[in-house]
Amino acid sequence: MRDIHCHILPGVDDGAGSLGESIRMIAAAKKAGVTSIVCTPHCRDPYFDYDAMWDAFELLKSHVRDIPLQMGFEVNHRKLMDLGMEWADYLHFDGSNEFLLELSTRATRTEFDEYERTIFELQGRGYEVIIAHPERYRAIQEDMNIARKLVNMGCKLQASADFVKGGRFGRERKPAKCLFDAGLYSYIASDAHYPAHYVCLEKARLNFRVRGSHAR
Repeated sequence: MRDIHCHILPGVDDGAGSLGESIRMIAAAKKAGVTSIVCTPHCRDPYFDYDAMWDAFELLKSHVRDIPLQMGFEVNHRKLMDLGMEWADYLHFDGSNEFLLELSTRATRTEFDEYERTIFELQGRGYEVIIAHPERYRAIQEDMNIARKLVNMGCKLQASADFVKGGRFGRERKPAKCLFDAGLYSYIASDAHYPAHYVCLEKARLNFRVRGSHAR
């Protein structure tokens, strides 16, 4: 199983604070059944430092031999707009055309129109857009049809596994269950910031199914 969203790189965002903690997260991931990991540090303020994040990836990779690691980013929409769309070519998953896009948790339905334009532009550049944790977005919590529209546009939706205990904001379990019941998710990811998040991933995989026959 590939974990496509985690904050496992040491010392670059609000995830692992040290190499030792990164190694402990790797051990927890393997225990949960993860067989490969996409490292996705935050591309948003105040964390984003492209070179430092790549340096942290190379450091971790030099200490981990028994599980494949791939570099990527969790790209905040506002930060992408600040950087410019040309930055998309540096922020997709290294070695693939996948692009993990984070939207605003407080965005209104009207603001989703701007997201649609960005998504179409990313797709026009050849990227497969993955929407991070839609269960957190207020607009989708209020109107599930927004999530359906994203899927119909060709996006894939990724659940963050901590929804099983309520999620980051304590209100994600119900909308996540609705999205699962509607068959709208393509991925469950750890979104791990520390080792215990992999316990959530294991529980989520056991109890919920994504589009297709297996969790990824």
